[in-house]
Amino acid sequence: MYQPAESLTLAEARAALGAGLQAIAGGQTEIDLARMSTVDSSAVATLLAWKRAAAARNAPLALRNAPASLRSLAQLYGVAELLQLS
Repeated sequence: MYQPAESLTLAEARAALGAGLQAIAGGQTEIDLARMSTVDSSAVATLLAWKRAAAARNAPLALRNAPASLRSLAQLYGVAELLQLS
């Protein structure tokens, strides 16, 4: 199962986006965010892209164990409901 690294900021976003999209294309329906501790707005954009990719495949995508900092950013940008972070 794909699990993003500790940091998902602008510097890591491209690699994380690609790895997540590859996992989704391979049928993964859940991504565990538990290891993430450093995030910025790039993380929110990456998660939105993953959700869009899963939706395009008519597949669910659960984002599990989101850190508080990521949930806070999602709230700030008004996309918490779209991401359904747990």
